[in-house]
Amino acid sequence: MIKLRSAMVLPLVAALAAACSKTPEPTATSAPEPPAANTGAAPAPTTQAPKPAHPGGQQAAGAELAWDAPASFESAPNPNAMRKATYKIKRAAGDTEDAELSVMPAGGSVDANITRWVGQFSQKSDDSPKRTDLKVNDIKVAVVEIKGTFAGSGMPGMPAGEPKSSYAMLGAIAETPSGDLWFFKMTGPEKTVTGARADFDKLLNSLRLK
Repeated sequence: MIKLRSAMVLPLVAALAAACSKTPEPTATSAPEPPAANTGAAPAPTTQAPKPAHPGGQQAAGAELAWDAPASFESAPNPNAMRKATYKIKRAAGDTEDAELSVMPAGGSVDANITRWVGQFSQKSDDSPKRTDLKVNDIKVAVVEIKGTFAGSGMPGMPAGEPKSSYAMLGAIAETPSGDLWFFKMTGPEKTVTGARADFDKLLNSLRLK
């Protein structure tokens, strides 16, 4: 009996030894994905930097015209919706009033408007009116200078203002390439208006399209 049991145990031990000596098969695992190819840095957002405003430049809302107002022209509130800009020019020594420059869009023709402006003066001086035609940045500009007694530029149906002697007007009509007209009209005591002529010309020479 002892021999039989030994014969049965030996094969069992051999089988267990063989099982332990086998190398375990590797467990299947998902392979890691390869790193994405480097296609270069992502482009920065293309945001366009705003253009700097022209120094001292002003432009009417919705208009295609812009200009630079000299420092001597003090901005003032517009008296009505038609005005796009209003400036006060400090009176010269000896004058009793400041001059005013109004800016607004206009209708009609250049010549008809100049004729109307001239008609606002009576007893005009011998050297007025004077007209000069310019072209600034593709904008036609007609400039007129009138001196005399100013009867006012009252609206139709409104009473005329009190006549003012020794007055002057520097008026410019700017015509854009699209045919729109703009008034730049300065009125005031003659000495004040004459003294502001250089700055008025600077404003006109700064006219430009948007």
